[in-house]
Amino acid sequence: FLAHCGVASRRASEKIILDGRVTVNGVTVTELGTKVGNTDKVCVDGKPVSLEEKKLYILMNKPEGLVCTQSDEKGRPVAVDLLKSKYSERLYNVGRLDMFSQGAILFTNDGDFARILSHPSSEIEKEYMVETSYPLPEGLEQKFVKGVRVEGVFYRAKEAKLINTHKMKVVLVEGKNREIRRVFTDAGAAIRSLQRVRPGNVLLGHLKEGEFRELSQGEVKSLLALCRNK
Repeated sequence: FLAHCGVASRRASEKIILDGRVTVNGVTVTELGTKVGNTDKVCVDGKPVSLEEKKLYILMNKPEGLVCTQSDEKGRPVAVDLLKSKYSERLYNVGRLDMFSQGAILFTNDGDFARILSHPSSEIEKEYMVETSYPLPEGLEQKFVKGVRVEGVFYRAKEAKLINTHKMKVVLVEGKNREIRRVFTDAGAAIRSLQRVRPGNVLLGHLKEGEFRELSQGEVKSLLALCRNK
């Protein structure tokens, strides 16, 4: 229910419930799977929530320096705030880009859409352009595709292609936390910029940093069609 209301993704909503932030008819509820009906009054942090009538799917070119979360305990600027000038709906990011990365990230108030796309089993491709401050180590692209173990964690790109001495295209399907940065740092390659240029078959295109647009219904359907776990 919280995901369909646009509060957060299902996984994030579970934490909100367990943290005691949800009340149903004035009573705090912390048990996952509690059922609610049309006449129940559900509040999060004391504010009533209701089902979103309009489902939104938005592509943003996230600037560097913004974090991908609903709010940040350290007071850092969050990417979703860029959408508040146009949308009153509660939107949340699908997946993440770290603070120092930029590029394509999706926002929605559709919990099912977020759940399907975010799950590793969806195997949605995410393409990145990585630029380094110094020439790339020889053979890094082949090693990344074959698989690299860094501090006990195994990382492997679906595709890695050298563009020039300082630039590489990397395609991931799972995308573990800070995967590209960890592999490049382990190889002694200092990243100058890291940009995601597409999730699935949705291209960043000519969107400038900080700009966003709504996905067409065709783009939404094609993204879902690419998911292995749909």
